[in-house]
Amino acid sequence: MGFKAGFKRGTRRVIPFILLVLIIPEVEAHCPLCTAGIAAAAGGAALLGVKTIVIGLFVGALATSTGFWIANIKKLRTPHKFAVAGLSYLVTVLPLTSAFPGSFPVYISLAGDYGSLLNRTYLVNHFLSASLVGAVIVVFGPWLSGKLVELRNGKKVPFQGVIITLSFLLVAALLLQNRV
Repeated sequence: MGFKAGFKRGTRRVIPFILLVLIIPEVEAHCPLCTAGIAAAAGGAALLGVKTIVIGLFVGALATSTGFWIANIKKLRTPHKFAVAGLSYLVTVLPLTSAFPGSFPVYISLAGDYGSLLNRTYLVNHFLSASLVGAVIVVFGPWLSGKLVELRNGKKVPFQGVIITLSFLLVAALLLQNRV
């Protein structure tokens, strides 16, 4: 199947989802622009042939941001926002880990002979580890934005949370793309 055929088939699946999102009556999102920005960045990265580790960064951020967004829907309001975000992360990222192969070795030498639990080499999946970094950035971005508002006595730059979160993601992506 060529790129155009796959794109057309994928588009038919995405359009009903977009329509569903557009007809939701009222939503107070964690950060709807963050979610849309992260989705666009991850999709663009895949199309441009960006490294697996960078795609993992954006997918982890997207999954976590979507979880917070769902947790804030008025009809579903829940005090367990982090649990919903964590579940969103798990059901999005874990199935994708096998689709994005690649790992790096981590040698741990804390105690015992080589081969014991605390003295061996572990292989860490690029996609999974980067998706955890993306999730942490999505959680950290709004917190940092709140701290900056406090420091500036309630003054806020328009779309400050979006700017901070996407800036951290882009810097992390650039570092991972050029170093790993």
